[in-house]
Amino acid sequence: MSFSSSARLSLVTVVALAAAACHPAPKASPEAPPRAVRVARIQNMPLSSALTISGVLTSREEAAVTSELGGYRVLKVFVDQGDWVKEGQPLAQLDDTLLRSQIAEQTALLTQQTLAAERAESQARNVEGLDNQGVLSQEDLDTRRFQGKSARAAAVAAQAQLNDLKTRQSRLTLRAPVSGRVLARYLRPGDLPTGQTAGQPLFRISRDGLIEIDAEVPESDLGKLRPGQSAEVTLPDGAKTTGQIRLLSPEIDQQSKLGHARVLLPVRPDLRPGGYAYARLPSVKTIGLVAPDKAVTYDAEGASVFVVDANNRVHKVIVRTGERANGFVSLLQGPPPGSRVLVTGASFVLDGDKVAPVEGN
Repeated sequence: MSFSSSARLSLVTVVALAAAACHPAPKASPEAPPRAVRVARIQNMPLSSALTISGVLTSREEAAVTSELGGYRVLKVFVDQGDWVKEGQPLAQLDDTLLRSQIAEQTALLTQQTLAAERAESQARNVEGLDNQGVLSQEDLDTRRFQGKSARAAAVAAQAQLNDLKTRQSRLTLRAPVSGRVLARYLRPGDLPTGQTAGQPLFRISRDGLIEIDAEVPESDLGKLRPGQSAEVTLPDGAKTTGQIRLLSPEIDQQSKLGHARVLLPVRPDLRPGGYAYARLPSVKTIGLVAPDKAVTYDAEGASVFVVDANNRVHKVIVRTGERANGFVSLLQGPPPGSRVLVTGASFVLDGDKVAPVEGN
């Protein structure tokens, strides 16, 4: 029996349909449900963190002692480095032998001038009321009165010169201008100080023994500090003490972009200017955007977070982080406040994946 080509095609089609009816096509597998992840929102809140600054120990205020007079040798030195002195206490004595002889000579001259003034004034008083009486000429009367005033002026000048010599004599005793600790002594008995023109102090005194840390602080951290803040200070020998921020510099160095903070320390005998110390401020507050520390991941591109959009799909966003404290990190650059970010499951999702977000702990 022979079949035409069209008949054979119809027969093949019927056979195929019968086979399909005997073996139905498999059903498509259902789509996997979204992964459940925990999310948190980015908030604008204060973040307290510790800040450590360091610097050189220096005197809060240093007094320099110099000699106002030149040409007088050092007779005695009463104090040495490290001694504690009180305001007005003698530090050194310059030799006043020559000055004493000048004072004696000037005292004798003053006595002569005083006697001459008294005699001239007595003669002037004797001619009082004799004007236009014809007893003495008007010229003689005026001369006696002038001589009395002139003699008195000479006596006053002699007294002023004697006072100047006595003032010089008192200045030959070098005294402490403030109370405090003697940091340095630059003269010995027999030295000949040249006075103020030399520009070299004879003693250096730390006023009241007050020492503080002169710390260099980056511009970004200087705004976090406030005068009066307490600081935990570590001294060069490892000892601990408590200090307090006294002063913040009003300007920033244009080259280094650093400012200065002065941390005042309690009076201690073991504090020495020139040493190095650290100050830790445990409660420095930074106000800004924060996110849970676990929400930030790191890869070759840097720090990033996964943001969950309104359709519950995740998107990777690059961030720039700052201070960390109490499980949170400040975001200097990143998503706006209120954004939902992944706290768990970030390593199991890809950009664009759909998730089932759960907020809270």
